[in-house]
Amino acid sequence: MLKFTPILLAIIYALVMYQFSAWRTRRELDQRSTELADPRLKALTDRMAEALGVERIKVNLYEIDPVNGLAAPDGRIFLTRGFFNKYRLGEVSAEEMASVIAHELGHVALGHARRRMIDFSGQNAVRVALATVLGRIIPGVGVWIANMLASLLMARLSRQDEYEADAYASALLVKSGIGTGPQKSLFTKLEGLTGMGGRGIPAWLMSHPKTHDRIAAIEALEARWARELPLE
Repeated sequence: MLKFTPILLAIIYALVMYQFSAWRTRRELDQRSTELADPRLKALTDRMAEALGVERIKVNLYEIDPVNGLAAPDGRIFLTRGFFNKYRLGEVSAEEMASVIAHELGHVALGHARRRMIDFSGQNAVRVALATVLGRIIPGVGVWIANMLASLLMARLSRQDEYEADAYASALLVKSGIGTGPQKSLFTKLEGLTGMGGRGIPAWLMSHPKTHDRIAAIEALEARWARELPLE
């Protein structure tokens, strides 16, 4: 039993840190965000709300400069001020912004925020276990290898979440009559908008899939839908 103590302690520590992080994130978002009010975006979110059978989709504006969208652990959807400014300047269309909202709705609907807690705890347990074993076999270097392997595992899980949220967004955008065009066109802009294209970083080290892989996955979905859905 004692040999499993470090792993159990790592899991407990991870759970406590996750709860603290979720509380701190919630407080930060409460203090620095307001409900987004934009007529063009509201018209599109109303169409998505109708497709989902809900009264409305509330989107919040998070007052930070980086270009991003996020789904909070409590289910709220946020666009950053930096992203909204790109939209106001005409660099991003309303339909492309709607695709971001649909993507974040996917994270919420698919329970990714809650699953991250389990994955985060598991990552720490794996990290401790590997560090313990490899540290004995390869002193000094073993801990570094354990950290790298745990990080690779989390990056892979994160990419899986992104593909799933993309697929959810594609289905919602099609059902809303918006289509996947804006979703795919936004992907081609993201590297320029964020300034973080991951150039020089292997795809398997990134927490988000490569742009061409995301577009290819959406087009594969469209091809499948075309085969499965009868023509009217």
